[in-house]
Amino acid sequence: MAFPAQRMRRLRRTATLRRMVRETTLSVDDLIYPLFVRPGEKVRRPIASMPGICQLSVDEVVAEAQRTAAAGIPAVLLFGIPESKDATGVSGTDPGGIIPEAVAAIKKACPDLVVITDVCLCEYTDHGHCGVLHQRPDGTREVDNDATLYLLGKMAVAHAAAGADIVAPSDMMDGRVDAIRKALDGEEKFIDCAILSYAVKYASGFYGPFRDAAESSPKFGDRRGYQMDPANADEAIREVALDLEEGADMIMVKPTLAYLDVVRRVKDRFAVPTVAYNVSGEYSMLKAAAANGW
Repeated sequence: MAFPAQRMRRLRRTATLRRMVRETTLSVDDLIYPLFVRPGEKVRRPIASMPGICQLSVDEVVAEAQRTAAAGIPAVLLFGIPESKDATGVSGTDPGGIIPEAVAAIKKACPDLVVITDVCLCEYTDHGHCGVLHQRPDGTREVDNDATLYLLGKMAVAHAAAGADIVAPSDMMDGRVDAIRKALDGEEKFIDCAILSYAVKYASGFYGPFRDAAESSPKFGDRRGYQMDPANADEAIREVALDLEEGADMIMVKPTLAYLDVVRRVKDRFAVPTVAYNVSGEYSMLKAAAANGW
């Protein structure tokens, strides 16, 4: 159909027309609000590198969750800052720990709000890595993948028992979705608790402010040994395929802004619920630009 029979501008003339034929929409229903929970009462501790974001005590998290639900945002994602840390992250698997306490309180106040919990040891270990460590013969230390899986399953069960709707493993250990699914489906029978896997998590400088917020910076080395190389997009497809095969219900690509091509490839290939995490450094970068009028 040659011009002028086909005029693309016809459907762009008014806001109502544009809304009617819009292919892609973003609404409040698409949002998840990350919250950082710490011990105490009436605590709102500002995070200097994340303007407008605070570490919150459980009572303040509940108040924030109520505001979140009132705004129509369907879900929160909880990260814990425990009272004490050790080499194996014991406080992260404690059924009476900071995240189970927060989950139970939020679900009591806002039963319809979807509560997602981060499942990773980095916030609970004194060394800041995402798993338990073992020492090589040369004296260097690295994360023991398989020894970590049991602890991740135990953490997920503690969160589910408190009422979490979704657990979200962010550790990047091989086989962790399978381990968590088996733990949830085992004797405890938390078969309805879904898994949102951080399937595609790249090593990134964009995580700096989050590590301030969660007080989880590694005390030595870095996390490149288990997070993905930023140059690898084909590997992302393999990671997603493995996690879905192991029982993931939703998958995540993280960070987002620098990896929109990967988000597109994942969605086209698998057509499963796909979460794009606009991470702390991306958030802080945009806030800084706005504050400076850039």
